[in-house]
Amino acid sequence: MVQKYQSPVRVYKYPFELVMAAYEKRFPTCKMIPVFLGSDVLLHNVSDDGAVQIIERRCYLAIDAPYLLKKIVGVDQVCFIQKNSLDRRARTLNIEAHNESFSNRVLIQEHCFYSVHPENPSWTCFEQDASLDIKSFFGFESTVEKIAMKQYTANIKKGKEVIEFYINELLSEGVTYIPPWSDSEGQTNPVVIGNAASGMTRSSSAGETCDVSITVSPAAQSALRPRMLGSGSRSSLDLGASAGNIASEVEDATAKLDTDYIQRCLGELTPYQESKLVQLKKWLQDTHKGKIPKDPHILRFLKARDFNIEKGREMLCHSLAWRKLHNVDRLLSTYEPPLAIQKYFPGGWHYYDKDGRPLYILRLGQMDVKGLVKSVGYESILRHVVSVNEKGLRLCEESTKRRGHPVTNCTCIIDLEGLSMRHLWRPGIKGLLRVIEVVEANYPETMGFLLIVRAPRVFPVLWTLVSPFIDERTRDKFLIYGGKDYQGMGGLVDYIDKNFIPDFLDGDCYCGVPEGGMVPKSMYIATSEEEIDKDRSPDGPDNIYHTAYAVKDFPHEVLIQVPQKGSVITWDFDILKGDVTFTLLRCRHAVSSQPHEHHVAGAAGGVGSMQFIDKHWTVGIDVSIVQPPLVCRDGDSIQGSHVTNQAGSYVLQWKYFDSAKGSFDLLSTHKSKVMYYTEILHSEQFKGSMTSLQSCHSSFSQLSLTNNSAHSSITHSSCPSR
Repeated sequence: MVQKYQSPVRVYKYPFELVMAAYEKRFPTCKMIPVFLGSDVLLHNVSDDGAVQIIERRCYLAIDAPYLLKKIVGVDQVCFIQKNSLDRRARTLNIEAHNESFSNRVLIQEHCFYSVHPENPSWTCFEQDASLDIKSFFGFESTVEKIAMKQYTANIKKGKEVIEFYINELLSEGVTYIPPWSDSEGQTNPVVIGNAASGMTRSSSAGETCDVSITVSPAAQSALRPRMLGSGSRSSLDLGASAGNIASEVEDATAKLDTDYIQRCLGELTPYQESKLVQLKKWLQDTHKGKIPKDPHILRFLKARDFNIEKGREMLCHSLAWRKLHNVDRLLSTYEPPLAIQKYFPGGWHYYDKDGRPLYILRLGQMDVKGLVKSVGYESILRHVVSVNEKGLRLCEESTKRRGHPVTNCTCIIDLEGLSMRHLWRPGIKGLLRVIEVVEANYPETMGFLLIVRAPRVFPVLWTLVSPFIDERTRDKFLIYGGKDYQGMGGLVDYIDKNFIPDFLDGDCYCGVPEGGMVPKSMYIATSEEEIDKDRSPDGPDNIYHTAYAVKDFPHEVLIQVPQKGSVITWDFDILKGDVTFTLLRCRHAVSSQPHEHHVAGAAGGVGSMQFIDKHWTVGIDVSIVQPPLVCRDGDSIQGSHVTNQAGSYVLQWKYFDSAKGSFDLLSTHKSKVMYYTEILHSEQFKGSMTSLQSCHSSFSQLSLTNNSAHSSITHSSCPSR
């Protein structure tokens, strides 16, 4: 397979003739390049008018390779043939080189081109590309490829240093200006603007010139030094990557990348990374006529795929198609959030972090996931998240212009105070995973830091479900603070100026982000209870919820076999009719896998409830109460979890509760209806995450609207998520 490398345009802020004089000082040997052992001139032709000069050399390079490899191939140096074609009239130098040694096994071709800067005739541009084709090399093909890439990278880094070293040497010798080539009649040549192949020329006459050096004072030398690049096609920090600004204008589509622009506007990149960026942009220029993505946008996708150009190109093309399909480029100018999102979505932009990144606040613990889904639907929430990302890119662009250095990603604070098992509502998790999928695919490398604060003990459950869908590079940017660890040194103040820390996080800055809260059922799109619960019906598309009846004397029970200590039992249920008491028990004896079935008219399959616990068993002897009884009222929605401290048989029990009675007997027990879902998360899923989930404090929602208690020695809590 042929490996190709292409470097960005390197700009020397000196005239072409001075750069050529510095280049010639590299031969026949160069003290600054130790691996360059020397060269022999094989051919030297000069045109009759002296404008064109062709030199062919054999260059000798030391092999920077492992001793064993050099021993096998039997040589310590290799030969390259280099052909230089200098056209003083057009002010260009074309260099072509290929290896002479081992050419039947490995073919290395390199091409370099010096030309006048397209916008400043006093500057010089340098372009370089190479290809490597390894056919066979004694079984060391992979090693040779790595050596070649290492050498190419070293040459790129060293090349500019060498030229600038010899330019400074010329300046120290008093050579500050070399006039352009002129014909015998004293007329200077046309100055070529851009590549000679473009056919674009600008004639200028400088009158008579003479080929001599001009000696000037040090102060004058300083004045003659060219100014920094500041007024050209790359004069501004052009990082447009937001809605309506993803694509470059048509007239910029053929612009070439130069190293100064990359450093100022894109950040530090290795030569290898620069090469991949140049190659992908050129491919887009060749295949996408008209507008193409701007450089920062292209770079994000390359970074997301570790600069694998094929994978980065595939990811970028899919994203561009997605943007076109959903008209994302015009989203910010047309999008209006639904009323439920405006009032109850607890997220918004809030100033900037210390490095100028836009700061987004999300109070996830205060979000009514179920209410938002049922009020606006999955697609509206997804569209809102996309608009947030588009706004973030626009804010990055504004911050870049304001601060004078590239700002390409954002910082996010996620406040988890109030997070409970109600946030693990399965349809909500399904929607969250869809959001993550879209953001990962279309907004890579836009996250600077994600600071998770006030993480409760229930957080590892959510993290276990979500983290496998988050890219590893993104996960590495997560910082998690439990309790009040976010305060003081090592906390938020390390990333955000304390003047901008939100007031609800004990800061001094007012934060206008909505507080969230429960979405009123009057805002639900559905109009009846059946429609509201359609997405969770056992007959629905996911088929993950079950319905059951708790009848007097016949509770409904679900048996959970826990294989190991530390496993987490989770549950989510709605009371569709009547009142019940909910209890979690652990059986001390073996439980039959064949339960008693109680038939109820109208129940699916005729079976209304199942009982696993023998009615003659005694609490404290045959069964233990793990989760205290909780009174759940008609319409309540309950989510909870319990971390088991031993393996064995556990039973979730829903028992009919007569609200006319003031008390109840746990094991005694005309009809309540429950819709439920339960799951067991094995202990190994929590390795490396937070240590424990203390069920007695985190089982039920921390946003409880009411508290109920039965006439027993235990206090109960209720969480109606209505």
